[in-house]
Amino acid sequence: MPTPAAPASRSVPPAAPTAETLGASLPARHPAPLPSLAQAGNVPTPQTQVEPSASLLPDVRHIVVLRPNAIGDYIFALPALHALRASYPAARITLLGKPWHAGFLHGRPGPVSDVIAMPPLPGIGAAPDAPMPESARQLVAALRNMRIDVALQMYGGGAYSNAFVASLGAAVSIGATTPGAPELDRTIVYSRLANRRVELLQIAALAGARPHLVSPELEVTAADRALAAQILPGLAGARMVVVHPGASDPRRRWPPAAFAAVADVLADAGAQIVISATDSEADTARAVVGHMRHRPVDLTGRLPLPALCGLLDRARLIVSNDTGPLHLALALNKPAVGIFWLTNMIESCPLAQHLLRPALSTRIHCPVCGEENLHTRCPHDASFVADVGQDEVIALALELFRDTK
Repeated sequence: MPTPAAPASRSVPPAAPTAETLGASLPARHPAPLPSLAQAGNVPTPQTQVEPSASLLPDVRHIVVLRPNAIGDYIFALPALHALRASYPAARITLLGKPWHAGFLHGRPGPVSDVIAMPPLPGIGAAPDAPMPESARQLVAALRNMRIDVALQMYGGGAYSNAFVASLGAAVSIGATTPGAPELDRTIVYSRLANRRVELLQIAALAGARPHLVSPELEVTAADRALAAQILPGLAGARMVVVHPGASDPRRRWPPAAFAAVADVLADAGAQIVISATDSEADTARAVVGHMRHRPVDLTGRLPLPALCGLLDRARLIVSNDTGPLHLALALNKPAVGIFWLTNMIESCPLAQHLLRPALSTRIHCPVCGEENLHTRCPHDASFVADVGQDEVIALALELFRDTK
């Protein structure tokens, strides 16, 4: 998930890998690129900045998308993936992701045809100075043999990820770029602060894909519902509200006592409160439960992603920090109250804005040391959203709860 800015590096970063080092001992390029692509006149010279309004590429049979990160980041990519699917309905779309992607997307209807779980690579899931694993070369060799027509880099500004995508030998390589990043065929400039869903749609547009808004963006399956029912039987007809008080970055966490106050008001209005949290968020969840007057259903550590989908399918809404479950709920067409920090709101705002009621903190200075955290990150983990008022969130949540059937 997007977070306030990370600390500026004080040391010289290790050199990014190049396509040559990733593809050493491999054929020089994709064997025999598709003639129709090479002759179409749509392939610009490397590092050309192409306006995101390109025509469809002909005879595209295999598209590969690099996006190996967390659930919220996958949700951000769904509009772009749906655009690719609508524009190239017969193409195979392979997601280069993480093991969780493979499990979660297996058998799930959607724009992705298949998932290849990547090993962590330097700068792509591993520290930039980590050694290049032999499995990376094996993966590159296997992907080159697949005859990729279009490879899209959707993993940041490309300092490390562009080299990996270039090494795949695709007929056309596309992505975002920052100064000094390795070259791709078609690029947009990566912005430090931008709406990531729109940015990824722009990358897809470089392949000729037009926006194709789908509702819901993510399908709930029968298996999701069955797993949720197994974990939380009963409560038939309950007006359920999911409260998710955690976030990977402590600066994005609203205080537990504030969540408890909102949950109690919703319970007073007839809601059945269900606490959602991972094992690593157990202390936060316990603090919320401890502050509440009503007794919620606490499912901390008991909700794998499919079960969370099934649970959200039964819920009226979610109240959450800006974190994966919030964006998962929005992708499932569930109304949500989200507590956001300033730049996270810019980066994370969904396209289906009618579903979201945001409560926004505009704080830019650390409440401990006073340092501005827009361009650098101080060492403190104090909340940047604690000053969002309880009354504001209560009003937003009650409005959604009463208006949602």
